[in-house]
Amino acid sequence: MLSFLLLAMLAVEAMALMELQVPEQPVVALHGTDIVLNCSFSAANPFSLSDLTVFWQLTDTKRNVHGYWNEQDQLVDQAEGFANRTSLFPAQLGLGNASLLLRSVVVADEGSYTCFVRVQDFGSAALLLQVAAPYTKPVLTLHPETNLRPGDEVALTCLAYGGFPVGSVLWQDGSSRNLTDNITTSVVANEEGLFTVTSVLTVVLEPNSTYSCQLINPLLGEEGYAFVTITGQNIAFPPVALWVTVSLAVCLLVLLIALAAVCRRKIKESCEEARREAEEGKKLEENESETAMTSIKS
Repeated sequence: MLSFLLLAMLAVEAMALMELQVPEQPVVALHGTDIVLNCSFSAANPFSLSDLTVFWQLTDTKRNVHGYWNEQDQLVDQAEGFANRTSLFPAQLGLGNASLLLRSVVVADEGSYTCFVRVQDFGSAALLLQVAAPYTKPVLTLHPETNLRPGDEVALTCLAYGGFPVGSVLWQDGSSRNLTDNITTSVVANEEGLFTVTSVLTVVLEPNSTYSCQLINPLLGEEGYAFVTITGQNIAFPPVALWVTVSLAVCLLVLLIALAAVCRRKIKESCEEARREAEEGKKLEENESETAMTSIKS
């Protein structure tokens, strides 16, 4: 029945006089929310709802989204993915409002929708539905995280998930220079069609450097920003330099100890020599005194 009705409507399309109004720009719906696909019409003459036919269809695949005629919804041939998720606005149909309410939008709903309306005349118009989902705040990590040395290669990883459509990542350094040409980015979709974006930037480590990643959703704009600053305190002292320093310190300590020992020995030897000279001088004076006394007695 529905297929026959569509064929009949298409057969008179060339004679269609009814003009439908739908959004010219794409309609953006957030994942998981409800959206109204606006479609309005103006009939040439007053009409009864019994004369009205409204039909929504996916433009490309021709799958049936929602049908209405004989003053009631006709959902027998509705595509399974739209079951219990669509409705018109019955109280406004007589006012020329053929808009479709689509509940709990999912990624699979994205595409072109065609609104068909027939009263005495026939008209159709298509609009584009785009689905958007915000990404989580990006998380920026380093690998390796420890034992970092100047000149080492460090992989900076920027991760965000749960978004749609595919987001792009902009990498910059502290001077706002674009580093995007040096990155590797991967995109993985989950069962809902939402994406996880992983972007890796490899840099040669320098102290006091800042790196940032900015996630950009083409439909929602900038969604998140993360940065990391690598300072001198975060860079471990190079092991080779550490051993050299320790060795030099040990050698210096040994030299100081040796020098102290030599100085002590020299001082001791000098003191003993001075003591011997003093004793010899004293003995010499005593001998001279004894010789002088002997001469006097004689």
